[in-house]
Amino acid sequence: MRGLGRVAYVPTWRAMQDFTAQRTTDTPDEIWLLEHPPVYTQGQAGKPEHLIAATDIPVVPIDRGGQITYHGPGQLVAYVLVDLRRRGYGIRELVTRMEQAVIDLLTDHGVVAARQPGAPGVYVGGAKIAALGLRVKHGCTYHGLALNVDMDLAPFAAINPCGYAGMAVTQCRDHGVQLTLPQTEQALTQALLAAIYS
Repeated sequence: MRGLGRVAYVPTWRAMQDFTAQRTTDTPDEIWLLEHPPVYTQGQAGKPEHLIAATDIPVVPIDRGGQITYHGPGQLVAYVLVDLRRRGYGIRELVTRMEQAVIDLLTDHGVVAARQPGAPGVYVGGAKIAALGLRVKHGCTYHGLALNVDMDLAPFAAINPCGYAGMAVTQCRDHGVQLTLPQTEQALTQALLAAIYS
C-alpha cells in the first residue's frame, strides 16, 4: 500500500507500466492511493467525440480500457497492481471485487450504491460515483478505480463520462459521507484488501 499524495498523471502512469514490466512471480502486489491534478484520460478505444466541449484541461491518451474520464483534486484514485495468476481469478472477477469494495465502503456510511449492467463502475441513484478501468499485461493489472469524494464535478460536463452521453456524476460529500480524503483513503484501502484477497 502506497499513499502518494497529489501527483502528476503521466509520470505515475509510466511508473505503473515500469512496475508491471519489471515484476517477477515473487513481486508483491501493490495498491497506490493518490490524487491527480486536473486531467482527462482517454482509454484505448476512446472516441474523440466524447470530449464534447473545449477546456484548458489536458487530454492524455492511455492504455487502459474504456472511454474518457476525468481526474482531479478531491477524487481518490486507487491503482491496483495485482498478479491475477497468483490470485486465481480473472479480470472480470477483479472488477466485480473492486466495485464491491466501493459498494461496501458506501454502505458502511449509509449510502445505497450499485452496479449497472454493461457499465463498469459504481452508481448512486443512477449517477456514477466511482469509475473503473484496468489494463492486464502478462497476467498482471495496472490502472484501477477513481472514487469521487469531495471535488469540483464541473469538468465532467465537458465529456460523456466513460462514453455515456448525459451520464450524471456524483460524489461522497453530496450523500452525507463525512469522511475526509485521508479517512476515505484508509477506508478504501481496507475495503479493497478485503475484496481482492478474500
